[in-house]
Amino acid sequence: MYNTNVRGILIQGNKTYSDVTRDILKPLDDKVPLWWWITVFLATGALLWGVWGVYYTIATGIGVWGLNNNVAWGWAIINFVWWIGIGHAGTAFSIFLLILRQKWRSTINRAAEAMTIFAVMAAGLFPLIHMGRIWDGFFIFPYWNTRGPLWDNFNSPLFWDVTAISTYFMASFVFWYVGMIPDFATIRDRTTSKIKKKVYGFFSFGWLGNARGWLRFETTALLLGGMAAPLVVSVHSIVSMDFSVSVVPGWHTTIFPPYFVIGAIFSGFGMVLTLMIIMRKIYKFQDYVTDNHLDAITRILTFISLIMGTAYLTELFTAWYSGSEYELFTFMKNRVTGDYTFAYWTMLTCNAIIPQLFWFKKVRKNITLVFIISLFINVGMWFERYVIVVTSLSKDFLPATWATYSPTITEISIYVGTLGLFILGVMLFFRFVPTIAIAEVKGILKETSTTKPSEDEK
Repeated sequence: MYNTNVRGILIQGNKTYSDVTRDILKPLDDKVPLWWWITVFLATGALLWGVWGVYYTIATGIGVWGLNNNVAWGWAIINFVWWIGIGHAGTAFSIFLLILRQKWRSTINRAAEAMTIFAVMAAGLFPLIHMGRIWDGFFIFPYWNTRGPLWDNFNSPLFWDVTAISTYFMASFVFWYVGMIPDFATIRDRTTSKIKKKVYGFFSFGWLGNARGWLRFETTALLLGGMAAPLVVSVHSIVSMDFSVSVVPGWHTTIFPPYFVIGAIFSGFGMVLTLMIIMRKIYKFQDYVTDNHLDAITRILTFISLIMGTAYLTELFTAWYSGSEYELFTFMKNRVTGDYTFAYWTMLTCNAIIPQLFWFKKVRKNITLVFIISLFINVGMWFERYVIVVTSLSKDFLPATWATYSPTITEISIYVGTLGLFILGVMLFFRFVPTIAIAEVKGILKETSTTKPSEDEK
């Protein structure tokens, strides 16, 4: 039972079922606003610049990047891990909170799941581009061919990446799509446009909304959630194996799998917070994405920030306690102090210190401050991936080969292109799909939108 006296009202404004449908579908029915066209134009421009960067890389070679013999992994792998981390939020947010039956997820899960899809699409581009010969990408898939039974190297973490990410993308997409079927049927039944009726009718799979349909729908959602939940943990654990199976100082550590998983959820929730504040502002969804929703996310971020800070301190302690001069040099002379001091302390400040401001209720209630802190988290998690990749590779066991790394304009263009892809996908989602799950909001409406009388009032 949800106690609104304790946990607060989730749906404000004494909404009726018809109010919920009308309010959530209003952005789809209204004329396309100017800000949407401007954002789409800028995102498309960024995407085209990224397409140029990919073409130039493939046509010329990886030499157009700033990589060298030491730092063979640069912005491509940094941004790959960063995007995968952001892509964890939607599924983690929806599935874990669904299994735990947290009702406050209902107005946020749809946008979080959409964010997952576009983030994973952006992440999946980088390993292919990093191959150099992108046309050989099909070799990562096992198949029978004329050269005999040519199979992949199952001992390679890079193959694990492909398997895990493709599985994660498909599972996330199916989970996201299944949740939208009732809402597509709602649009199909309300619209007067013949084209929209046919399009949304096709995507709703003939949904009738009867008792049998709802029973199967809810069962399917729970089954998909239960099957996809292990993927949230396994995917970023496997990404961490790319690093931890090596003997490079700063990477060869057993803390990496849980460290990467927690970091992924942290960065993902930070991006969800950023996206939801923007969405509730531009669409005036304050009655659905309430202060209580944002307060719940900030509390989770506060807890995960403590774990991140503990992980950073554990790394430093392990490097000291191990007695390995190479580990100690990497952490103390190349991160805490040294060439990459700014990146390390930016990471530590943004991820472990600034989110602790959420302990104060006044900060959690100030939406502007919450939005700014969420941006700091996104920046800090990018710097975390930068610190992990570059600092360990730039100065290895042989001082004669030490080299610095800085990205070229081509690498920057590809990264900006993935930002354009992500923003363009989110904008299309805002325009053509209900950004809040209508059916789920109606399911919790009566229970969470009114304050129960106390015993004295009875």
